[in-house]
Amino acid sequence: MKITRALISVSDKKGIAEFARALEKQGVDIISTGGTAELLRKEKIPVREISSFTASPEVLEGRVKTLHPRVHGGLLYKRGNEKHEKEAREQGFEPIDLVVVNLYPFEKTIAKPDVTLAEAIENIDIGGPSMIRSAAKNYESVTVVVDPADYDAVLEEMRDNDGETSLKTRERLAIKAFIKTSAYDRVIGNFLNKEQTTDASFSLSLPLVTRLRYGENPHQKAALYGDFDEHFEKLHGKELSFNNILDISAATNLIAEFSEPTVAILKHTNPCGVGTDVDLRAAWEKAFATDKQAPFGGIIVCNRAIDEELAKAISEIFSEVIIAPEFEGEARAILQKKKNLRLIRLTTPVNEARSTRDIRSVCGGVLVQDPDVASDVPQNVVTKRAPTSEELDAMLFGWRVVKHVKSNAIVYAGPDRTLGIGAGQMSRIDASRIAIWKAEEAGLSLKGSAVASDAFFPFPDGLIAAAEAGATCAIQPGGSVRDKEVIDAADERDMAMIFTGIRHFRH
Repeated sequence: MKITRALISVSDKKGIAEFARALEKQGVDIISTGGTAELLRKEKIPVREISSFTASPEVLEGRVKTLHPRVHGGLLYKRGNEKHEKEAREQGFEPIDLVVVNLYPFEKTIAKPDVTLAEAIENIDIGGPSMIRSAAKNYESVTVVVDPADYDAVLEEMRDNDGETSLKTRERLAIKAFIKTSAYDRVIGNFLNKEQTTDASFSLSLPLVTRLRYGENPHQKAALYGDFDEHFEKLHGKELSFNNILDISAATNLIAEFSEPTVAILKHTNPCGVGTDVDLRAAWEKAFATDKQAPFGGIIVCNRAIDEELAKAISEIFSEVIIAPEFEGEARAILQKKKNLRLIRLTTPVNEARSTRDIRSVCGGVLVQDPDVASDVPQNVVTKRAPTSEELDAMLFGWRVVKHVKSNAIVYAGPDRTLGIGAGQMSRIDASRIAIWKAEEAGLSLKGSAVASDAFFPFPDGLIAAAEAGATCAIQPGGSVRDKEVIDAADERDMAMIFTGIRHFRH
């Protein structure tokens, strides 16, 4: 269908002047609105105001300008349908063959920290989605463009086909348009649902980032959606796998717990070891010492730029992914010698990269919850003996790590490092036994250590095992019907214990 008339109304004006100028050179009559029309006039591009086209002024402070029969009639009437053609002539509908619209920036508006509900509502576009949907519905005759990335393709097709676009192109653009308006409405609905604290429904629409080679296993198809690529930049190595991305997310959430220079090693989203030190090489040695077997093929994350000394140390083992806010010159050169190692630069602050919703699929639906980002740790000392300052530091270090270990989870820690980690066991005592065994395998003493438990000790046996291993203090949520028995067991062994009142289950 040859394009003779275009309606252009865009919020994102990138490239629109060049696009409109190219249309004008092909003899296209251009209709426009507000700021878009003003821009085109400044660029010396002939343009008709929408009010001239509709013979009706904009009203209600611009809320009503394109919601008019001449606009939607010009878009929706079926070309070649005798009845439609007759009615169009009688009503004075001029055909609109091309609609170029992108919408009010609602997402940017609600991203402002001080946005009000009234401001958000004023940035809900009504006329734009209406025109997009009318044009997309009649894609057999009308071309609709909602993405500046499609300008060149449309112009090229028009130049090659005497001003016409193909049905295949119009169909592709129409599908893209409906996806755009659907996503736009979901963002609005989710925002208002949150603001009004209702539970009407949950919906999610995210752009495709990339198709993945496969999912968790080679027989599973997979893709990545969202804005992952806005937070992470791959500097080197093979393409990321499904499991790499899960590990990168887990590593980012873990390292976000620490403001001091810290190195962490993870495997299958579980921490293998975490160490803190002003000397990053020393922090690495503390983390690696926790478990020297599991890190093979693991993930390393650091919250400081990786320097040459650290790069030399971590290059001695095989790793899948290394994540850091930056890689200093020589460090990057050292690590890039490993062909298959993925180097990932964290391009935004870790707290910005963390998800605002935790979403998991279940049979017949999804579970949605707030992420577990509780940072305040209530320190209710429940034993006769209060912890020393060093013990308290060790308890809090372990507590920051244990929330990122699969339940049932036990972490033995010192003030600046992990000493033993037990993850994902059906009983808490088994998790403790594994953590103790891991420490023994690594040649690390648990004497004077702190034990952190993600949930309460249901029986005294877990605490007793920790004391026998050398722990002198414990941090746990409390809340068991046998709390008194556990406290008594701690007092009998002169242990200090804190109840946080906060649980960190991680299924």
